[in-house]
Amino acid sequence: MAQDRPTAAEMLAAVVDFLREEATPALDLADPRLGFQMRVAANALAILEREARLGPAANAGEHRRLVALLGRDAPLDDLNRELARQLRAGERDERDAALMAHLDATIADKIAIANPKWR
Repeated sequence: MAQDRPTAAEMLAAVVDFLREEATPALDLADPRLGFQMRVAANALAILEREARLGPAANAGEHRRLVALLGRDAPLDDLNRELARQLRAGERDERDAALMAHLDATIADKIAIANPKWR
């Protein structure tokens, strides 16, 4: 059951802000190596925050596209396995415009979660 506010994403964002704005600068002065490790930890938490916030819609979009692409409904993992099977078997390739549109949208969603500054 989901909790009321603050949401998991909001709590993660608050922790990330604290680590980036207060803890990391203090650690940088005391021990730069620990400051670097703190930045790594803050970035990992920021990814988790974006996944909590953006992941459900990204998964729903990926599922919807795969259902249309493959012509059947199943759990997302099963649809991805079927697409991978078709790709390995040579049944689909880069000439398939629907496939390429699906891959482009899926990759864009994943990048928005993993590293939104990349694009």
